[in-house]
Amino acid sequence: MRYEDLADLPCSITRPLVILGDRWTLLILKASFAGVRRFNAFQSALGISRSRLQDRLARLVEHDILARRQADDGDHVEYRLTRKGHDTYPILMAIRDWGDTYMAPDGPPAHYRHHDCTGEAHARLTCDACGTDVTAHDIAPEPGPGILAHLGRPGPGQSADGQPG
Repeated sequence: MRYEDLADLPCSITRPLVILGDRWTLLILKASFAGVRRFNAFQSALGISRSRLQDRLARLVEHDILARRQADDGDHVEYRLTRKGHDTYPILMAIRDWGDTYMAPDGPPAHYRHHDCTGEAHARLTCDACGTDVTAHDIAPEPGPGILAHLGRPGPGQSADGQPG
């Protein structure tokens, strides 16, 4: 299967990977959260080639993760995180937590402190009904409306043509 074909799979893990699934894209997002906004600053901070940076920035803009805007001074273009872009932060924090646990033998290279209390921020997986922390052992995936639509099957309360039943 070609990489681009993955975008058509009815999977909410696979589809985002088509956009976010390479190291440069995640590093561009990391730099964006650190305040980098200009093309040359991304290139300098990351050591990425111009063509690869152009490609990744274009993809992030196309998918409304970054917005390309004229800077306040009007002299250059900036790339700013959108709401959708800000919503990628927990992904980066989960990767950071994993990296701190398994790839930082001398301890975390950075602490991500909460401004209000100086505690450390961590990604957590919780149940939306009871608030309990959960792991993969506590989860049971089941078909949702997206897979049922993909398979041409009605969801609960729908007729075969997808209309309310």
